[in-house]
This record gives sequence, structure tokens and C-alpha cells, in this order.
Amino acid sequence: MAWWSRTGGLQTESKKSVPKGIWAKCERCSTTIYDGDLDTNLRVCKSCGHHFRMPTDGRIEMIIDPGVWQEHDTTLESADPLGFRVDGKRYSDSIKSAAKKVGPGDAYRAGTSAIGGIPVEVGFFVFEFMGGSMGSVVGEKIARQFERALASRRPAIVFSASGGARMQEGVLSLMQMAKTSAARSRLREAHVPYISVLLHPTTGGVAASIAMLGDIIIAEPDALIGFAGPRVIEQTIRQQLPPGFQRSEFLLEHGMVDMVVPRGDLRATLERSLRWFAGAPGESGHAAAGSNGVGTDPAPGANGTGHA
Repeated sequence: MAWWSRTGGLQTESKKSVPKGIWAKCERCSTTIYDGDLDTNLRVCKSCGHHFRMPTDGRIEMIIDPGVWQEHDTTLESADPLGFRVDGKRYSDSIKSAAKKVGPGDAYRAGTSAIGGIPVEVGFFVFEFMGGSMGSVVGEKIARQFERALASRRPAIVFSASGGARMQEGVLSLMQMAKTSAARSRLREAHVPYISVLLHPTTGGVAASIAMLGDIIIAEPDALIGFAGPRVIEQTIRQQLPPGFQRSEFLLEHGMVDMVVPRGDLRATLERSLRWFAGAPGESGHAAAGSNGVGTDPAPGANGTGHA
């Protein structure tokens, strides 16, 4: 027996591993962070300000007023008209698996709520559900959200975090880009405000449609925002892209978004924007323009497009 294989007389201890979900490592500064502290700080690294991806439940709790979340359309489910399979696994089975892991409602959650006492129709892409991909159910839920906003004249807010259209539904998923954009245009015609919040990542068909159509477009810091990925673009144009390309700050510099807001300031920024649309005189007073707290007169968009 070789000397390096002898273990007699040596005391060995079993390797201790750190349980998953207790510690997290920052992708930017490599700091090891206690997960509880990370949750307390809204999933933002205290050392460098890096924004970790935030679970949808936590974001809903962070943004809306306590006790006023009324979710809609939780029973909608995607069909499998194409009989799509990936590596022998049916699309319908993938849907059931994702629902079992994340919960019902597909990749979008929409509800009637309030922010700072102002009634809103708000929706959240659920990135945990198949990468927040937009299929028929997601498109239908966004359209219904906008219809409720139109009927009640409440502002609509969409938080986008998506890899784009859902390939398993083929052209049906691409049709949701036109469907949601058409529903959004009805809000514009009726002068009902729509605020779009871009999270990391917002790409593909979602970025090419509803995410970039807000009267005000807000982005979290360092979020990846764009249609195709940087590597695909570089391979296509055969040129190296500039540093920070398709990140929030780059888009702000080039006029594609109106503001980049850290997560801790996002709720206050939304409340201030809603009061601006409503014509409220100050931070503490509610709008007097309409019974639902939202003015009906058109106002220019924050990006100078006059979409509102």
C-alpha cells in the first residue's frame, strides 16, 4: 500500500457544510452576507449596493400598503396547444412542476392595492416561475389588469422581470406583445397613468413591448434591460460593446429610462410619482382631482413623450 493512502492512526472528521439559505455571497464584491441581514436590507448588499434578485412575495410586501392586496385571476392556467416537449418532458408537466414549487398564477401576479393610500392596479412578473416568461396567461392577466385600471381610472403599475416570450407556446406567446401593447394604448387614450418598473433582468419580448411603454419608466440599479443579450449582439455586429451596455445606468444616460432608483427608495418614488399624476399638493395630502385619488386631466410623461 502506498504511503499516501495510509490512514491508520489518523483521526478523520466528517466535512461540515454550511446549510443552504444561511449565507449568500455578493456577486459584485464577494462579501459573505448572513441571509437574514440580507432580507432585512431588502436583498441589497450593504458593502457595495449590489441588488440581489428579490422574491416576488417579498417585493409585494415591500411595495404595497399592508392589508390591501386583493389578487385577481389566480386560477388561469396555460394550455399546451402545440404539444411541446423538451428532452421528453411535456410543457404541461413543466407548468405543473413550476406551480407546485412557486404557487399558482403562472408567471404574473396582478391585484388591486394601494401605495401610500392611493389606489392602484399593480402587477408583478414572477421570475421564479419559468424565468418570468410571457405566455398566454401572462398576457391575459396584464390585459385584464389594464382593463380594471381603465374602468376604475386607477393608475397601473407593472414590475417586469422576465426572460421574454415563452418559447413553449410558439407564436401564441409572441401575440401577447401586441395584446398587452394594445391594452396599454387604451390607458393612454383615456389619460390613465401607467408606470413601468424594470427589474433584473427585463429582456426579450417583454422589454420589446409592455415594459418600455410606461409614462414613467423606472429601473433598479444595474438591471439588465434589452431585447437580445450582449453576447448575441456582439456576435451579430462583430464589434465589442461599450462597458455597462444594456444596464440601467447606460439606458438612463441614453434616454431609454427616466430614472434609476435604489430598492430602498422605490416605494417612496412610486408614491411621489402617483401624487404627481394626481395633482396632490404635498406628501401627506391625497389627490383631490378624482374620487379614486387620480386626476383625469392629461399630463406630460416624465420622459417628455406626453403619453399620460
